[in-house]
Amino acid sequence: MATVTLSRRQVQELLSEHGLRPRRSLGQNFVADANTVRRVARLADIGPGTAVVEIGAGLGALTLALAETGASVVAVEVDPHLVPVLREQVEPLGVRVVEGDALSLDWSAVLGPPAGADGGPWTLVANLPYNVAVPVVLRVLDEAPAIVSMLVMVQREVGERLAADPGTKAYGAVTVKVDYHATARVVGAVPASVFVPRPKVESVLVRIVRRPAVAVAPDTVAPARLFALVRAGFGQRRKMLRRALAGLVPAEAFALAGIDPEARAENLSVQEWGRLAACAPQGP
Repeated sequence: MATVTLSRRQVQELLSEHGLRPRRSLGQNFVADANTVRRVARLADIGPGTAVVEIGAGLGALTLALAETGASVVAVEVDPHLVPVLREQVEPLGVRVVEGDALSLDWSAVLGPPAGADGGPWTLVANLPYNVAVPVVLRVLDEAPAIVSMLVMVQREVGERLAADPGTKAYGAVTVKVDYHATARVVGAVPASVFVPRPKVESVLVRIVRRPAVAVAPDTVAPARLFALVRAGFGQRRKMLRRALAGLVPAEAFALAGIDPEARAENLSVQEWGRLAACAPQGP
């Protein structure tokens, strides 16, 4: 039997009943549209037995849609005022609610094997506010290898940065870091009308799938070394690489790596950054 997710009216009634208001400081815009939350579950490839962790569960509209699929769901919420309401909505369906901040969670504790998941891989689903979207995604990629895929709802500009192709305006150091760990693509748009309150920005859905192995082997180039060069390059992205990386990469390294020294940072894929770092061992 299908569960019932939350309509706009129900979201507004829950907020009123509990004397709550969306907190701008936490970037709270609650999803209040059944079609949208079920679409998120579908695009995230959620189904019976899937182990799902949701970040920023809020009042539980998306959480209910995830539980509806038969998945084993852990819902994380940072706002202590929302947690009791969230528990009332979703715990009867077997959802485990965790109060915590995604930027400081102990992932090993949160991702204990949920009922029916057999300790297998996890999927993360989240409606992420602008100010934490990038740090949360990067922290998950760096520190939670059990999470093998993500479907995140983010501001359009953030989504474009996460999934940009080399040579585009949105491509930057964040893109390279994501691409090191995973593949990412924008899989849909989300209208502002499905949120309470209605945001002033456009949102998109980004699907991120972890690679079987990172794009640049750590025994070839240490991650710290690689991303020191990436940060240096994008720190002066308008300059040619031979100038932006002067003092870090000797001239001969470009030829050894097969990289045009007159290219700019946004022209290099993560694999090309790896080749360049491997040919310049005297750098950071």
